[in-house]
Amino acid sequence: MITPMRVFVLIFNARTENEGIHTIREGDRNKILMFESEDDATRFALMLEAQDFPAPTPEPIDAEEIKEFCESAGYEWEIIPENSNLVVTPPELNVEQTDWQANAQKEDTVEDTFPLNQQPLEEPELSDSELEKMRRKLEGLL
Repeated sequence: MITPMRVFVLIFNARTENEGIHTIREGDRNKILMFESEDDATRFALMLEAQDFPAPTPEPIDAEEIKEFCESAGYEWEIIPENSNLVVTPPELNVEQTDWQANAQKEDTVEDTFPLNQQPLEEPELSDSELEKMRRKLEGLL
């Protein structure tokens, strides 16, 4: 039996109705960083906070779950290896308003409680019920 690979992703407003996952915008695509080391994820979170981001929380999650989410949402992903010499720094510019901030003032709906998308998909690849199942699965991991 293969043991699932646990990685750490950065979550804003962790374990709330208004949580969102940190992504890096590259061109017209979003990328989720998956850290093998909790220390590396924490270091990156502190750098984000130093750039006036709200403090994200490093959360453990199965790498395959994040990859499935990325594929369904049209996101990229990158695994940041533990003990690598790779230095990851946040981009110089931050988005002015995140989806999870905008959703904090709306009435909660299924779409509003899972604001991991930076922009709405024009033609959803998954049905709403499939997205809801995936959202519950990811929430169960947290």
